[in-house]
Amino acid sequence: MTVTRPRLLVVLLNYRTAQMCMRAAEAAVTAMAGLDAEMVIVDNDSGDGSFEELLAFRAARGWPHVRVLASGRNGGFGAGNNFGIRAGRADGQRADYVYILNSDAFPDPVAIRTLLDWCEAHPATGIAGSYIHGTEGEAHLTAFRFPSIAGEFEHSMRFGPVSRLLAHKRVPMDLPTRPAPVDWLAGASMMLRSEMLDRIGLFDETFFLYFEETDLCLRAARDGWDTIYHPESRVAHVGSVSTGMKDWRRIPQYWLDSRLHYFTKNHGALYAALATAAHVTGGVLWRIRRVIQRKPPADPPHFLRDLLSHALRAAVRPAPDTAPPVPHQPAKRLP
Repeated sequence: MTVTRPRLLVVLLNYRTAQMCMRAAEAAVTAMAGLDAEMVIVDNDSGDGSFEELLAFRAARGWPHVRVLASGRNGGFGAGNNFGIRAGRADGQRADYVYILNSDAFPDPVAIRTLLDWCEAHPATGIAGSYIHGTEGEAHLTAFRFPSIAGEFEHSMRFGPVSRLLAHKRVPMDLPTRPAPVDWLAGASMMLRSEMLDRIGLFDETFFLYFEETDLCLRAARDGWDTIYHPESRVAHVGSVSTGMKDWRRIPQYWLDSRLHYFTKNHGALYAALATAAHVTGGVLWRIRRVIQRKPPADPPHFLRDLLSHALRAAVRPAPDTAPPVPHQPAKRLP
């Protein structure tokens, strides 16, 4: 009896992190051993020589199941991954699963297989993600609840009694110690079932960076799919290398745009306004307490001002047309 192995497409997205992307590619190729897997490395219009470096790197390794492609434009995280997903496998076979990996993320040798085996054994799982840890072994927050009005207030208030009262709305979750359903996962290491993508579409390219995986997981949940956090799939992650988030001196416009689009798209304009009001209210109360208790700042400079002014500008200008999620066009099977 012949056992058919699931076909996998690994999408590794790079933006101006060529050297780190090479490390990620080597880790991914090791983790792909024994699987029916191909990898496409997408350079997201880095414009710094990354594409040429990655082409030379792949040629030197001689990997027959790895391609390096140029997206041609930097449309953000979702658009870059969509480009790789639409490129499909070089053999023309439809992938049963797509595994997306950040260029600063390094899966251990069984990380990919662990997610794939789980999805094969649990047909209701549409998305599965890994235990993400830092290069020194420290756990990263990568399992979350969906954002909400109450969650916005809890986060910005930063007050123990409020956090305990709204614990069920707090967005970051305590990391499960065994495979468990969560609302959404960080996109650094994520297995996606192609059948699910056929139904709900790919990443919404209106998001440039941030909230795109939150939106994808919400669409999956609304279509009846489970999102599973799997702690036995372990991936080391540097974090924020392409975005520079750790060094932000001002919240970027694209983060504000993505946050507003997420709430407006999924819950409506009134809900988005109430979520912003809750965040601002909690943030003001936190700042009063911070002054009294002489606590250090916890947000980028001018964060509340930028958040509020962004919401007010959005309220008085016409909303742009939003493209629907990109349909997943499965690759044709070879005869």
